Amino acid sequence: MVHPDVLEQADRIALDPARPLILSDADEVIVQFASVLEEFLHENELYLNLESFALTGNIRRKSDDVAVAAEEVTALIGQFFVEKTELQPAVPGAPEALKALSAKAQVVIVTNVPLQQREARVRALKALGMDYPLIANIGLKGAVVKHLADKVDAPVYFIDDIPPNIASVAKACARVHCLHFVHDQRLGSLLGPAEHSRHRADNWPDAAAWLTAHMADLGY
Repeated sequence: MVHPDVLEQADRIALDPARPLILSDADEVIVQFASVLEEFLHENELYLNLESFALTGNIRRKSDDVAVAAEEVTALIGQFFVEKTELQPAVPGAPEALKALSAKAQVVIVTNVPLQQREARVRALKALGMDYPLIANIGLKGAVVKHLADKVDAPVYFIDDIPPNIASVAKACARVHCLHFVHDQRLGSLLGPAEHSRHRADNWPDAAAWLTAHMADLGY
């Protein structure tokens, strides 16, 4: 079920049922996350120990090397988005790729930025040349992706860095073509291709080429 706050955002977006739809995550897909998070952590006498693809257990105090508790991680990430959402640079090539793809497809950003920072993320993406409809999602993304995909008769694509989101989408709406994208190579090296993805990319020229070719194969 789509969260009511998410559903309200989704239903404000006018979609053309005849055009392909690209639903893209933001963090580590179109904006840089890990590198900016590291700067934030250093400012708070913490560091990120990239031993696994997770934040809980990998954020540690500089003073004693002890991992920060899960509830503190949640608070830290919330504060990160308050302070840094408008300071995250674009992933190289993302603005240009999405602009080119938008000639053939509708683009919507589906991001798990906190709802309170939704407008900050909209402003930030607009400043980076990525002014597209945006949904601040809550939880896994399968339900909202299905809700949007059901409005479109053309091919639908979903791009995300987190395998559970891709699995969620694949389970909720099998016709969606999932692309696994991880910009930060330190994170990418910790993950193989997501089980339910059709393609794995770590840069936008690769991702855009795959999306363009796939749409062309389907007649778009």
